[in-house]
Amino acid sequence: MKTFSMSPGEEKKRLIECPVCGYPESSPRWSGSMGFVTCGRCGLVYQNPQPMLEDLAQRYDDEYFEYERENEENFFSLMLMGLEDIGFPELAGDLPRSFLDVGCATGKLIAHVKELGFSEQGVEICAPSARYGIEKRGVSIFIGTLEEAAFRDESFGVVHCSHLIEHLTDPAAFVDEVRRILVPGGIFLVTTPDIQGMQARLFGEGWRSAIHDHMVLFSRTTLRRLLEDKGFSVEKRRSWGGLAVGTAPAPLKRIADRACKFLNQGDVMILLARKPLSGEG
Repeated sequence: MKTFSMSPGEEKKRLIECPVCGYPESSPRWSGSMGFVTCGRCGLVYQNPQPMLEDLAQRYDDEYFEYERENEENFFSLMLMGLEDIGFPELAGDLPRSFLDVGCATGKLIAHVKELGFSEQGVEICAPSARYGIEKRGVSIFIGTLEEAAFRDESFGVVHCSHLIEHLTDPAAFVDEVRRILVPGGIFLVTTPDIQGMQARLFGEGWRSAIHDHMVLFSRTTLRRLLEDKGFSVEKRRSWGGLAVGTAPAPLKRIADRACKFLNQGDVMILLARKPLSGEG
């Protein structure tokens, strides 16, 4: 059972160095057709070669919008669970009331935080999803990439992205931009699959997150390295998801889910990272 993935058509591709540490040498990760490799220095798993950004963006079309709209309630409940697990409700009262969700889909989360008293802003590359959020929910969404949005320095107290960073061809530049637009002391909340989690170790190339649309498959180690290299302080990590639906009988799945969450070895992780206060870094 895999995550929704588009079958790529004719796309231009290029060979890249490691998107986290820049090391040029890697070794094949699996034998399949997607071309995942492992960095010879930091251990990051990523696709190489990768499609050009302009071709990659074409995958997020009307079909992707329908997938997001049909599943938005489930995605929303999972995001709320992640925010609860990482302690966001307790932190929220001490943060500037400006919240950016990058890869906000149909805008359900930013509509929620707007009700909590935050000024809301979304960024979404899938134009039909963004227009749905703008028109149906009355929230502010920029259609395009975070870099294209060109927000002012220190615009947000919170930047959130869920299942977004693994889709990016240049996650290091993305984290640089997040740091630029966060206020000193602001927090970055990032959710992504964990290739060190139990599911990935169990299923290998058949892991549900080993798909064409994921340019990078982070582990808790490589994601922490990226964030810390970019000047963030990683304060907390939580994870969930033991076995995917359909891969085991329901009683066994419940046991695995509880165990992986308790041991912090789940399939999906959320990290809370903080930008230093002025003068700290």
